[in-house]
Amino acid sequence: MIRIFENTDISNRNSFHVRQKAALLVEFDRAEELSELFDRHISGEWMALGGGNNILFTRDVERALIVPCDTRIEVESENDEEVLVRAGAGVEWDDLVEWSVQHQLWGIVNLSLIPGKVGAAPVQNIGAYGAEAKDSIVSVDIFTPQSRTHSTIEASECRFGYRDSIFKGPLKGQVIITSVLFRLSKQAAPMLGYGDVAQEVEARGGVSLHNIREAICAIRRRKLPDTAVTGNAGSFFKNPVVERSVAEALLAEYPDMPHYPAADPTKVKLAAGWLIDRAGLKGHKQGCVGVHEKQALVLINLGGATGGEVVAFARSVQAAVAEKFGIEIEAEVNIL
Repeated sequence: MIRIFENTDISNRNSFHVRQKAALLVEFDRAEELSELFDRHISGEWMALGGGNNILFTRDVERALIVPCDTRIEVESENDEEVLVRAGAGVEWDDLVEWSVQHQLWGIVNLSLIPGKVGAAPVQNIGAYGAEAKDSIVSVDIFTPQSRTHSTIEASECRFGYRDSIFKGPLKGQVIITSVLFRLSKQAAPMLGYGDVAQEVEARGGVSLHNIREAICAIRRRKLPDTAVTGNAGSFFKNPVVERSVAEALLAEYPDMPHYPAADPTKVKLAAGWLIDRAGLKGHKQGCVGVHEKQALVLINLGGATGGEVVAFARSVQAAVAEKFGIEIEAEVNIL
């Protein structure tokens, strides 16, 4: 079914809860409806919108917003070792993680409690606690409005990188993701080497999918604000990747600085939250916007903030980090 909303408030469709309007918002339940949708209802510019968890609106939206609402989770095939699972783009990401745990399937449990929809997972290549969506994605089904065609992109063609993919590059604004195929394992494959995960799992009785999920959910709830209560988009900034020589110079001055291997062995990934914290900004507030007191990567709407105010505040955070460390941190959130 296709549902059409005109001149509609989208404050409840973005996790920052900024008050903007969309000239046209269209929901669809099945990929087969997209050709009709574009033939009959959309003639101008458009953009796909999932849960609105990684976007900051700074103005009213004149282009049409297309919202996938397919919430099906289906097993496509399985053998003794693995299961191929297809999830509609409208499935809540954490519902899929919970489903995988209930079915004793490994691969995405470390991505528990990440807000957003399945359709956004490959775009952002969401990641947490040592895992990334690309580790389990087999392929992505898309619709191309210009040609009115449905097709499949294999994971190897998705150009996955750190919080990056082909959907943020050449295919940005060109396709709509309709479903994602995941490969999940029946074989235990715990990843406990990040942060406090191992300790939290042990406190719950040892390694199991259920205990890992509970541990990660507990950690996230302690550190991150609930978007239903406090407007935010999770991590606002990417962790910067710098030349090894830059990291070594900073480590000489700050021996406790967190740092991690990068995909490029000549580079090192730093923790943006630590940099913001050490710049003295954790808990800092300015007007209706602030840095979360428990996780410096998160910018929060204290109530009534506009998108423009959030952007201005974010730029002041970037400037403070650059001044103290000589490091440029980049926004992870899409700013529109």
